[in-house]
Amino acid sequence: MLNGPLSLPARLCLLGWDTDPGRLAPLVRSGALAELARRGLLTDDDGIVTPLDLDSRTGDPVLDGLLELVSESLPHRWRPWVTLHARHTLDAVREQMVAEGILRAEKHRVLGVFPSVEHVLADTARADALHREARSILAGSVPAESVPEPTATALSLAAAAGLPPEPDDDSARDRRAEALTRRAGASAPAFDAILRELRAGLADASPVPSLTRGR
Repeated sequence: MLNGPLSLPARLCLLGWDTDPGRLAPLVRSGALAELARRGLLTDDDGIVTPLDLDSRTGDPVLDGLLELVSESLPHRWRPWVTLHARHTLDAVREQMVAEGILRAEKHRVLGVFPSVEHVLADTARADALHREARSILAGSVPAESVPEPTATALSLAAAAGLPPEPDDDSARDRRAEALTRRAGASAPAFDAILRELRAGLADASPVPSLTRGR
C-alpha cells in the first residue's frame, strides 16, 4: 500500500493525519525533500541543499513548488529546511489530496465572520491501510531488506517524528527505524546521509503529540 500511487509527502500526511499541523508540516516537508533528493533534483553541496538544475521540474506541483522555494531562498542545510516555511508544502499537499478525493475541504466561518477551511479525511480506508502496514513493518513483520526503498524512506521519516505511536518498546522501534533507514539509502550512500539529516531535523521539530481530527 505504501508503494501505491500516493506521493511520499501525501503518504506521510496520511500517516500523521491525527497530529496537529505544527507537527504534521515538518513531516510532510521532509517527505518532499526526500523525494527530490531521491530523484537527484536536490543535491548535497558540503551540507547545503542545492538544486541540481534551476530549470528542472517534476510535473508535481508540490515538489516543483519546493524546488522553486529552495532555488529562490538563501542557502540552508537540510535540517532547517524541514521546518522553514513548511506550512506552504503542507497546504500544497492537502490541495493535491483534495483534488484526488483523499481529503475533503469543508468551508465555514470562524465566529460567523472569518472564512476558514477545514480538511476532513475522506478516504479513511486508505489511511487505515497505511497505518496497519506501517505498524506491521515497524514491528518487524518482514526483514528490512525486503521492504521497498520508498516504503523504507517513508517509515524512516515517520518513525523519526514518533509516528505511528506503536509499538511501545522504544528501543525495538529505534532499532527497526535504523534498519529501515539503512535500507532506504542502500543503493545511494549520498541519500543515506541526507535522510539521516532529515530524521534529525524531524526529531528536533517534533513537539509533544497533540491529537486533532481534521485541519
